[in-house]
Amino acid sequence: MRTRRTAAVSALAALSILAAGACGATAEKQGTGKADEPVTGLRIMVPNTPGGGYDTTARTVAKVMEDTKIASGIQVFNLPGAGGTVGLQRTVNEKGNGKLAMQMGLGVVGASYASKSKATLSQTTPIAKLMEEAGAIVVPKDSPYKTIGDLVTAWKADPKAVAVGGGSSLGGPDHLLPTQLAKAVGIDPKKVNYIGYDGGGELLPAILGNKIAFGASGFGEFLDQIQAGQVRVLAVTSEKPIDALKDVPTLKASGIDLVFTNWRGVVAPPGIGDADKKVWTDSLTAMHRSKEWQGELAKHGWTDAFMTGDEFAAYLTAQDKAVADILTELGLA
Repeated sequence: MRTRRTAAVSALAALSILAAGACGATAEKQGTGKADEPVTGLRIMVPNTPGGGYDTTARTVAKVMEDTKIASGIQVFNLPGAGGTVGLQRTVNEKGNGKLAMQMGLGVVGASYASKSKATLSQTTPIAKLMEEAGAIVVPKDSPYKTIGDLVTAWKADPKAVAVGGGSSLGGPDHLLPTQLAKAVGIDPKKVNYIGYDGGGELLPAILGNKIAFGASGFGEFLDQIQAGQVRVLAVTSEKPIDALKDVPTLKASGIDLVFTNWRGVVAPPGIGDADKKVWTDSLTAMHRSKEWQGELAKHGWTDAFMTGDEFAAYLTAQDKAVADILTELGLA
């Protein structure tokens, strides 16, 4: 089948490069002054509401770092608003604060354009990319759409009448996914009736309450509800089937030539010192190497895509351009 995938989408779905040669968290650590004691005083900001993908990721990071004694007393707090750009502005305003980091990802990249944010990711200090996650097309258990083909048929007949919800604002991954899916099946992306919610914690009730025809988000957001039979997944957006959802077809296996991958990472405020940057980088590198983190990747169905330093900075720049290109096409940037 002739590909309809744009260069921008290809950039979004590019294979991750594993960080090589990164050292463990053995540097002198601020808060203790000793190399063999846990880091103290670290704070991770989640720029949307509790219960979503960023929140789950940040709290998992904190738990693993504490369980492995890489750090102790990590504070995770939520500062939602404007698709993550309220948190982004706060991060930029915290210039020089080496104890603070922000959990972020593709959603914040897009929101910074769609909301015309004064603060930009180019102003932050890139620390690490943590993981990738395939998207899922999800419907409530009593939905009339039994297959992705059923949904696409109804969607093409009247795009405006088929509301799709996502856990991100305009420009975020849950918005980009249905617009690119629409384009792949021959629907004008500008006709997508998208309703944005501030994180998966707000999206799920909308799906369960039949307020939208389908949801588009990371499949990990719905694993408990999938297992409980409350929602059904019509398709996943990965290249290959997902182990946690072995009976669910990919879009490609369903005849739709689209692969779409979300990702999450960590950035720090601008102007932090080299020592602070090293503490964050070394701590997250040690966490990534732990069996506890590998277990969490498997538990949530996340794909290991760890990278740090200049690699992550270059990746972030490429993602920024790819998203800007898509949003420009949609008239949102």
